[in-house]
Amino acid sequence: MKNSNAIEAIQLTKSYGDNVALSGIDLAIERGGVTSLLGANGAGKTTFIRCALGLTNATSGSIRVLNESAGSFESRIRIGAMLQDADLPDLLTAREHLALFASYYSNPMTVDEAVALCQIEPFERTVYKKLSGGQKRRVQFALAIVGQPDLLFLDEPTTGLDGEARQVVWNLVRNIASEGKTVILTTHNMQEAEHLSDMIAIVAQGRLLTHTEVQALQTRKQEDVIRCMTSLDIAQLSDFKHVDRAYQSGRFVEVVTTNATKTIREMLASDEHLSNLTISKTSLEQAISRLTDEPTFLETDAADD
Repeated sequence: MKNSNAIEAIQLTKSYGDNVALSGIDLAIERGGVTSLLGANGAGKTTFIRCALGLTNATSGSIRVLNESAGSFESRIRIGAMLQDADLPDLLTAREHLALFASYYSNPMTVDEAVALCQIEPFERTVYKKLSGGQKRRVQFALAIVGQPDLLFLDEPTTGLDGEARQVVWNLVRNIASEGKTVILTTHNMQEAEHLSDMIAIVAQGRLLTHTEVQALQTRKQEDVIRCMTSLDIAQLSDFKHVDRAYQSGRFVEVVTTNATKTIREMLASDEHLSNLTISKTSLEQAISRLTDEPTFLETDAADD
């Protein structure tokens, strides 16, 4: 019986000489929805995607895609991909590229549909080498979706796009996911990850730290973030009973706490000139930073997952 996973990696390891890019990754991504693969540069995200696409072979372990061997013909005809370092032949127009890519799939959308969806009409007949960086990224996105793939890889898809074009891509990604397709997204834009993702997988130094729902990651410790101007230094604030951590953010100080009310009272008792105070919930970026900065917390997550 075929399983319901879009991707299933078991003890996936990839080394380049002495450099270990992936270290025993166990990751099962169910079909449907958007999963963001997040981590710092060099964390192993791109290597994982290249293994899934069959562009590089694992050193050990295994990875299957849509219940097929990664890189097999059976998997490739059901996959679309937009890679960060991709480029295309210079002298073909956007329409010509779309017609070529559509011919690789059994049930593609028409070229006119792809052009309209991605709003590339103004430059659809311009040769690729004359397009701006943002226009090239929009054409690359159109090529990734023209085959109506079951699994779509998007590696930093909105880099170089203006706000309007970014919103077009976001809407299309969510529409694709709502049709039961699977989207694997890498991005350094935490607003993008928070807006689009159903699931988050975080990697650091080739290891999988956690794979969980976005909301579960943000609320795992039920913390608040106090932002203010204060004469108290970071060391003083870090010693307060309910403070998880404190750090400087420009002219402001941000304090992550499990009890905002008691922390504010303690801060006011120590600094009567406390000002410009706001309270917010932990953001996705702060939750990820907490994961990558706290070894004890990481070990707890690994046991839970």
